[in-house]
Amino acid sequence: MPDRTAGPLHPGAWWLWALGLGTAATRTTNPLLLALLVAVSGYVVAARRPDAPWARSYGAFAKLALAVIGVRLLFAVFLGSPVPGTQVLIRLPEVPLPDWAQGIRLGGKVTAEGLVFALYDALRLAALLICVGAANALANPARLLKSLPGALYETGVAVVVALTFAPNLIADVQRLRAARRLRGRPDRGVRGLLHVGLPVLEGALERSVALAAAMDSRGYGRTVRVPAAVRRTTAALTVAGLLGVCAGMYGLLTAAGGYGVPVLLAGLGAAVAGLRLGGRRTPRTRYRPDRWDVRAWLVAGSGAAVAALLSVAATRLPDTLHPGVIPLVAPELPVWPAAACLLGLLPAFVTPPPYSPKSPEEPS
Repeated sequence: MPDRTAGPLHPGAWWLWALGLGTAATRTTNPLLLALLVAVSGYVVAARRPDAPWARSYGAFAKLALAVIGVRLLFAVFLGSPVPGTQVLIRLPEVPLPDWAQGIRLGGKVTAEGLVFALYDALRLAALLICVGAANALANPARLLKSLPGALYETGVAVVVALTFAPNLIADVQRLRAARRLRGRPDRGVRGLLHVGLPVLEGALERSVALAAAMDSRGYGRTVRVPAAVRRTTAALTVAGLLGVCAGMYGLLTAAGGYGVPVLLAGLGAAVAGLRLGGRRTPRTRYRPDRWDVRAWLVAGSGAAVAALLSVAATRLPDTLHPGVIPLVAPELPVWPAAACLLGLLPAFVTPPPYSPKSPEEPS
């Protein structure tokens, strides 16, 4: 039973947990495992999501994931699939293309194998988007900004402002559409979009200008002078670290990338050193900084464990984690990879429930 008097979890732990589930989703195209990962993230969000405007983004990410699946299937229908199939479902009129467009087709036969291949591919991306949406719904963006190193503070401010204003835009659209309906005016179609979109854009610009003035009056963006050698070293370490992280991630995501782990660790080390040096330009203090406690280690470790176990399963059980479409076979649910996915439920039991003003037991 989680301690109800404990403070909120470190927001970075939620992101590491969600990125671990997202990494696990990239290691498989098995729809049963992907559905299990989505269910795990959804359960944790339902159990630990606070009642805050920024926490309502999970539904938007779920809708985006459904849109990704729909668009991918439409592409497979009208633009063809790289997978040759024998079970033809429909035949569309095919548009002849010039010789320089070989390998591309418009229309033609639509096979069951091609559609299933596109569905598996789209489900993987959809699961990754939903995991990112879970992090957005669980991690407080303002507290996450406090935890960023000084070198990323300005970028973090821009991201937090964007994430904070997004719910306001949605609320403005709903308010304006309701007002137009009450007046008997159309709120759908091109005309309704113009009459709703322009006031929303105007309100967003006004809020942006007011926020920029308020931030400038409070000293945001002020920097201090540092020696030129420190600036050059910071830039070199940061660029080398980012390149190492990209190369390491590419090695982890490819079958022939045995160099992935050492390059990724070296890149992370260089990036961390560059960020620490870059933080000298923006000295600042933190009021009541979030503590990285045992709960944060458990939450982040559960996501990392899911990612590591699914990566091992992708190597040892490639046919199960990547079900074939030629011939078309029903996917199977492997036992121990499914149990590994269930490790992602740990945050729902080791973290405190979200604070609610309706609950008199919560500390004030």
